[in-house]
Amino acid sequence: MPKAKGKTRRQKFSYNVNQKRLNQNVRWKAASWVKCSHIQHAWNHAKSMQQNLIEMGLAMDPNKAVPLCKRKVKAMDVDVEERSMELVRKPYVLNDLEAEPSLSEKKGNTLSRELIDYVCYMVEKHGDNYKAMAQDEKNYYPHTLQTDSE
Repeated sequence: MPKAKGKTRRQKFSYNVNQKRLNQNVRWKAASWVKCSHIQHAWNHAKSMQQNLIEMGLAMDPNKAVPLCKRKVKAMDVDVEERSMELVRKPYVLNDLEAEPSLSEKKGNTLSRELIDYVCYMVEKHGDNYKAMAQDEKNYYPHTLQTDSE
């Protein structure tokens, strides 16, 4: 079969491009380093981290966002400063983050259905009589009163 015609050139190395920086930049933009999907979708790679967080209404430094009072001073002695509030351009991110904890989630550490049925059977049949539970024919666990007390 004949070969497909066209130009076939060998790959040439570009010496005027810093390959390390190029690969870091590509990896940085491609990687999803933010685990929260709400923040990840609203993130703008062209802007800095601080600019992105300010647009979402989030704080870069929690110490600057909520300053601690070092000493108590009377209100008359101190002039109240009016801090300029930054414009929140993406309030939906903040609303989604606040609404997420209120959603109910499925608990993953539940017991198996067989174990629940087994315990219900033992309690219905014997009540609080643990000696009778230890001697029951369905008790396939090696736990008895003597081994647990030692």
